[in-house]
This record gives sequence, C-alpha cells and structure tokens, in this order.
Amino acid sequence: MSSKPAKPKNVGDLLREFREHRDVMVSELGKVVIGQHEVIEQLLAAIFTRGHCLLEGVPGLAKTLMVSSLAQIVDVDFNRIQFTPDLMPSDITGTNVLDEDESGRRQFRFVEGPIFTNILLADEINRTPPKTQAALLQAMQERQVSVGRTTYELPEPFFTIATQNPIEQEGTYPLPEAQLDRFMFNIKVGYPTAEEEEQILLATTKNERPTVSKVLSARAILNIQKLVQSVAVSPYAVKYVAALVRATRPSDAQTPAFVKEMVDWGAGPRAGQFLINGAKAVAAMDGRFSIAIDDVKRIAVPVLRHRISTNFQAQAEGMGSEHVIERLIKEIPEPAVPKFTGKES
Repeated sequence: MSSKPAKPKNVGDLLREFREHRDVMVSELGKVVIGQHEVIEQLLAAIFTRGHCLLEGVPGLAKTLMVSSLAQIVDVDFNRIQFTPDLMPSDITGTNVLDEDESGRRQFRFVEGPIFTNILLADEINRTPPKTQAALLQAMQERQVSVGRTTYELPEPFFTIATQNPIEQEGTYPLPEAQLDRFMFNIKVGYPTAEEEEQILLATTKNERPTVSKVLSARAILNIQKLVQSVAVSPYAVKYVAALVRATRPSDAQTPAFVKEMVDWGAGPRAGQFLINGAKAVAAMDGRFSIAIDDVKRIAVPVLRHRISTNFQAQAEGMGSEHVIERLIKEIPEPAVPKFTGKES
C-alpha cells in the first residue's frame, strides 16, 4: 500500500516549530553566555528579519563570544575583522590580483575579502577611519560589493554585527549617521547581575570548554525569514509606529514640547520599517500570528536610540536618547480601535 502524502503544515504549525527552534537556540547559547537575555533576543530578532546589529559595551562582556557562538548554533560561515586605524577598504571587500597562466597570459582575478561570509563580526568598528567604515555601507544595505567595475553578490543570509567600546574614545572615529542608520538595533551590553557574575566565574575558571550544537542551517534561516515576514500587521499597529517615529522629530507639528526642546533631529522612515520588522520577529518567536503594540514598545529603545540626537540642554539635564524614547512610549497614545456594532454600512 502506498503511504499517504504528508499533510502540509499551516502557519500555526510553522510558528510553533519556530518557537521550539528559538528556545533550543537560547538554551544552547546559555551554555556559553550567562545572562544577557534581552541582548540574545534582539540578536535573534535581527537575524530572523535580515537586520544588522551594533553592540556597545565595555571590554570583557563576552560580545565576541556571543556572536561566534551564535554563528556555530545556526551553522553558517563566520568571519571576524579586527578594525584598526591602518585597515584599508580592500582588506574588507577583497581586491583584484594579477595572475599569469602557463602560457604567459596575464589577467586579473578577484580575491574575496572576509566580508564574503554569512555572519561578519566587525570588532571595534569605530577604530578605523570613515573611508574603511564606508566599505560596509553597500554590503549592509544591498548585500553586494562593488570592486572596480564589477559587482559581486554576497552569500545569503548575510548579517553584520559590529562592536564598539562606548568608554574609550581616544583614537576612534565615531560612526556617521548614514552608517548608524543601517543598523537595525543598537544593543547595549550591560554588566551581569551579582548571581550571574558568580556563575561566570565558576564556569570560566574550570578546565572545561562548553560546546554548542547546531540548530539551524542557512537554508532554514532563509525559510524562517520568509515566515517572519508573513506575520500580520494591523493598520492600528502601523498608526502607532508612525506616530512614535514622527514624535521623535522636533520639526513635526504634533511633536511633544519636550522633544522640540531637547532633540536636534529624530528618526527617519527606516526606523518605522525596523520597528515593524522587529515586532514581527518578537511575535513569531512567541508563536503569535500578528504583532501587538507591546511588541513595538519592547524593541523601541534599541531601534531608536541611535537615531535620535539630543542637544546640549538635554545633556545638561542628564537626558539621553533613551530617556526621550521611554517618555514618548508613555505619552504617545495607542490608536483607538473602532467598536464593532454589527451594522453594515
């Protein structure tokens, strides 16, 4: 007897399966990274929505370990570039070299740089001059690299995860706003709690090195990205996202007075796109079919903190971009949902 064909999975089944994969990934990362639950969630949300991340934190908080372990779990290629003042753009993208074959004929051959990978860790990205930083712009936005007259496609999936030290600023080159805007999340990696620090000390001073298991392949990640994109977004969620983003702009007529006083410039439309995509990832990781306003609020700070520039008055009062975002979340009302009357118009 011939076996019946497998019943195709519906979206609910796929979301439940995705949530299980996500739980396994978090569990595997927990073997090598203790704590940092919000950071891990935001990293996963970016990967599942084709986003890039900027990690900020003082040295010694396992930023590099976190990224390299994540690359092992998702079973993709991983390259690390240590950004230095003498790094050249070709050191990242690759270069043409002149080859000579057996017949003496010479021709140029392109040698790929470390950017041709799935997960690129740009370590201490603010240590290198703007010319070299700009080598990442096309790759981050278009997943392509142009060398000479030829454009090369980067492998899929492709993510850039950059790190920078927010304390030591001597000899650094702050990222320009155009490049900052390419990062979906600006993730702050904080100190561990007292209990977590004790666990770290116990785990890292043994003669043992934990290993992680592979959970997802590159093809599986691409399928998950399509699944996350299919998460529903209501017009009311879009209205809230638009209102929140527009409220960060001091030139907008509806902007709250405190923003006009304390902000020089606010977020652009790309921030709204990232808010919706990030909320989709959060909803999908929770196994839900559609996003909620709370999902938007949950990721508002890492999406917006590097897209708002506060002025001297705000700094004098001890208010940074995070304070502005948190206050806006409290003040911007959620759009009213019309009541269903049961009458057809």
